[in-house]
Amino acid sequence: MNCLSPSILAADISRLGEEIKCIDEAGAHYVHIDIMDGHFVPTISFGAPLMKSIRGLTERVFDVHLMVKEPARLVKEMVACGADIITVHAESCVHLDRTIDKIKERGAKASVALNPATDLSCLEYILPKLDMVLLMTVNPGYGGQKYIPYATQKIRNLRQMIEERELDIDIEVDGGINLYNVQEVLNAGANIIVAGSAVFRGDKVANVEEFLKVMR
Repeated sequence: MNCLSPSILAADISRLGEEIKCIDEAGAHYVHIDIMDGHFVPTISFGAPLMKSIRGLTERVFDVHLMVKEPARLVKEMVACGADIITVHAESCVHLDRTIDKIKERGAKASVALNPATDLSCLEYILPKLDMVLLMTVNPGYGGQKYIPYATQKIRNLRQMIEERELDIDIEVDGGINLYNVQEVLNAGANIIVAGSAVFRGDKVANVEEFLKVMR
């Protein structure tokens, strides 16, 4: 199933509750929440208190992307605040296998993110444990960046890897996705689409509806 996961990093934070209700009512499947620590990436974004405060606004899947150093320390708190899927970066984990186990033990779905230039080979042994892989299609840390073209082939390669092993794993893409290139990444094998500016800039309801039309 193809799912849209609007990134609230691009939302109007002063009206965040309204923004979330808007994308929920428009039919978005997930709410994508970027947690940044100012160390793994240069910027700082949301934290547990904000996540907890918005959990009651929607029953949509909370798709939590931890762009932090050593994310294992945050897993318990993220689940307590309502995370349904927790994505950690392979580049930020000393013990990736242990971190994935910790996420699953807490009852959340486990996902690994790879930066654009990180090779898929780092998933070789961990892949069977995962529910999802997030491929960054921009360098993480800032919204509004342009899609990196070579990411399309990386999506194809990952989909082939998953199919050859007969695994049931979602591929999420994050960065520079808009109505002009979303079909390209879907055709390459992605099925979870993160979109920030392309959803929250302008008419949010119309933007979500247009994405869903393309993603059917």
